[in-house]
Amino acid sequence: MKSLTPARMAQICHGTLSCPEEIMENEITAVVTDSRRVEEGCLFVPIKGAKVDAHDFIPQVMENGAMLTLTERGDTVGEYPCILVRSTVEAFQALAKAYIEELNTPVISITGSVGKTSTKETVAAVLNQKYNTLKTLGNFNNDLGLPMTIFRLDQSHERAVLEMGISHFGDMTVLANIANPDISVITNIGSCHLEHLGDLDGVLKAKTEVFDFLKDGACVVLNGDDAKLSTVKEVKGKKPYFFGLNPENDFWADEICPAGIKGIACHIHTPEGDFKVVVPQPGQHMVYNALAATAVGQLSGLSLDEIKQGIEKVESISGRFHIVEKEGLTIINDCYNANPMSMKASLGILRYAAPRRVAILGDMGELGKDEAALHASVGEFMTEQPPELLITCGELTQYMVSALTEKCPEADVVSFDELSELIASLQDLIQKGDTILVKASHFMQFDKVTEALENLDI
Repeated sequence: MKSLTPARMAQICHGTLSCPEEIMENEITAVVTDSRRVEEGCLFVPIKGAKVDAHDFIPQVMENGAMLTLTERGDTVGEYPCILVRSTVEAFQALAKAYIEELNTPVISITGSVGKTSTKETVAAVLNQKYNTLKTLGNFNNDLGLPMTIFRLDQSHERAVLEMGISHFGDMTVLANIANPDISVITNIGSCHLEHLGDLDGVLKAKTEVFDFLKDGACVVLNGDDAKLSTVKEVKGKKPYFFGLNPENDFWADEICPAGIKGIACHIHTPEGDFKVVVPQPGQHMVYNALAATAVGQLSGLSLDEIKQGIEKVESISGRFHIVEKEGLTIINDCYNANPMSMKASLGILRYAAPRRVAILGDMGELGKDEAALHASVGEFMTEQPPELLITCGELTQYMVSALTEKCPEADVVSFDELSELIASLQDLIQKGDTILVKASHFMQFDKVTEALENLDI
């Protein structure tokens, strides 16, 4: 890995280096935090977890070929080649910041309350039409995941699309200080992490911490249809680029035509021309993702044809409105996470499916003092066109059910207190031909529901 030698890393970390003279200027091969992924010549970063302190694995990883380890323990010094630091997490982040600066890879950051991952996938698919692009995988979007993603970069990569997820004030400061984006995209400001951020103004403040760490000359791309983001008039002396359905935005779309649960067509307008495209994933939110990707693509020098091709190649990922076709069933696996905005968006897409439509919904987390009202708002949304069957599990879903049945007393609802009871009842509740949406916050473990559905004998 370019320039990452023990001597250089100790300097970056402001740590105390203890290692043989002969390896002082050797470049490490990789940076790992998982003792099971150690490879010859790597740097091991031991992280203290709630239950396990990875410092305990230092002897094992050094025996398995690691060149060097970071450590917070003074008793490691002299035993193994190491850099003694105050905090291995802070050292890990400092190394990632120095590494990406050394590579000088242009960075596109993606954040927002809803749609970060699908926007990241769409942006990366577009940029891949012209550049070798690395993107965040899975949920590697926090203070540890971002450095892990950065250390996957090498000199062949021409762009890095980095997702940034936060839940507290100051989280974005840590992430943005590491990445220093060239282009910053914010998808929207919604009711997420209100337990920590208070209200929508708090969410806006936390997300826009990224602006303080943009590179000189960086571009900002914002959802112009969002009530909070539309108030941002200038960032570091430059006007943001706005996208949305309103023609007053720089990048906007019309002629939106749903194509069932398999996609959505639209006509995209840009400062350099327009084009028609079919986004191969359903929902109006995917039009917004395509618009954000169009803006990033155009700012990165792509042609309209390249942008169109990239949008049409975007793929869904497991747990994020991932459609699984099983003989007799269509399962929409959207159980990675949930908040009121994303829950309503997914239910809105379910309406395009042919009956019988089934929604299996669970609690949404981190909504703060208004959690009951926010769950009820999902139930109210369903009154416009209820699914043929609603199955719920979780304490807070009672507020969804009450709001739905108050206006639609005929709605078919089955509720469970325990996930195991829900799963055991699926064989009796689900019918051949059903289209089933599965959605809840990650802590509800609804991935077990999708697994059970895939194994049903229909």
